Amino acid sequence: MAKILQVEIINIEKLTPIIFRMTMKSEYIAKNALPGQFVNVKCSEGLNALLRRPISICSVDRSCNTFDIVFQIKGIGTEYLSQKKVGSKVDLIGPLGKAFDLSPEYRRIAVIGGGIGIFPLFNILREIKNAESSAFIGFRNSDYAVLVDEFRKNCSRFNVSSDDGSVGYKGLVVDMLEKDLQENKYDIIYTCGPTPMIKRVVEIAGSKGIRCQVSLEQRMGCGIGACLVCACKTKYGDEWEYSHVCKDGPVFWSNEVVFDD
Repeated sequence: MAKILQVEIINIEKLTPIIFRMTMKSEYIAKNALPGQFVNVKCSEGLNALLRRPISICSVDRSCNTFDIVFQIKGIGTEYLSQKKVGSKVDLIGPLGKAFDLSPEYRRIAVIGGGIGIFPLFNILREIKNAESSAFIGFRNSDYAVLVDEFRKNCSRFNVSSDDGSVGYKGLVVDMLEKDLQENKYDIIYTCGPTPMIKRVVEIAGSKGIRCQVSLEQRMGCGIGACLVCACKTKYGDEWEYSHVCKDGPVFWSNEVVFDD
């Protein structure tokens, strides 16, 4: 159950000029958040950033009652959030949304993400127990490459790519997954990132008969399903209907989502 909370900022780390990791203290979030869920953050007290910003929970530390969010400055709201100081309070609602299915029956898993879509996937690697995990993460170039060492330390097999070859494999992250599947098998694939990437991952997983869950990235208003800002198409029998990414997702089974061409 989500709550409106006032949480304290414990640490702020500038990972790149526009990407920040923020550690916050909240016993409630740390004890209740599941991989794939998010918090809806009030970035400022003024009217310039009136709507809250949805930000994925990247990791939790239950022993310290803290959790991390990682965000990229993309507008005035996240700009305000990046300027906050250690010790200050942040108004947020959480944990929100539908989480990934981490059933113990999945003994071999893969996570694949692009850009800021890698952040909710990191929490999967931190939370899974007794499963062999492979991670595939892709970036535009080295200027955007973050959490690389953290991903490498928290999975069994690690793969990284960049569009220009400045980090790891030169090319698309989905190409690495496709090549890997020629030799390896997985019980489930989890993915988050740009829609074209997700769509291709879904196609690859479907062709191999592998279960797949996707976390969709959408602009949100209320974060609780009361508005229609984050509507997405999902299958309903032979037809489709609109679902809310914030309430019905952000995690969906791949066969539930309708990707427009």
